[in-house]
Amino acid sequence: MHAFAQEPNEHALIGSLAELVTLDQPHAADLFEAGRDPAIWRWMPQPGFHSVEDARHWIARSLDAAAHGSEQPYAIIDRKSGRAVGSTRFMDIRPEENALEIGWTWLGVGAQRTGLNYEAKFLLLQHAFVEWRAVRVAFFPDEQNGRARAALVRLGATYEGTLRSHRATSDPARNSAAYSILADQWPQVRTNIEQRMLRARNTRTPFRLSVLATRSAR
Repeated sequence: MHAFAQEPNEHALIGSLAELVTLDQPHAADLFEAGRDPAIWRWMPQPGFHSVEDARHWIARSLDAAAHGSEQPYAIIDRKSGRAVGSTRFMDIRPEENALEIGWTWLGVGAQRTGLNYEAKFLLLQHAFVEWRAVRVAFFPDEQNGRARAALVRLGATYEGTLRSHRATSDPARNSAAYSILADQWPQVRTNIEQRMLRARNTRTPFRLSVLATRSAR
């Protein structure tokens, strides 16, 4: 692998609709507003945000995991509004195995079904396979989360089976449906994603590819 190297203090993965920026405390107010609806958290290992302080605590825990190298969390920025409308991250980062997971993905109700989630996944996959040279990217949605599972199939991920009592953070421990994309599948998956995005926009404008943009600290 190129290396699952420590990223700059501030960096972004930039697409046409979404910009993924390193999660940090200044995103707390936006994420609290985006995460108000309890339905967003149905499949998450926590009940959601009841205050801005809840969002701050969640960000602090995310940053602690990032400091230990096991995760890399992002805020999902809607480029049209400039506001953080959700979050996603790389998880279970295992440089010795050239593998990782994408998870903890959520969007505010107003940002759902807008193409933001689809493009965010593309940006993460592009970064994992091209910049980090990962050989495997995994996804583990709740076995009962049909919407997430259908989205992964549309993305081009392969279903591998169900892991029983995989996430012990819930009571009872949840079963996870295992999906993955391998490095040798990425070129075809990427083509399929680009074609879907083009059809969705009904335009001949080429899909904007992932760009790693380093930002200077303010």
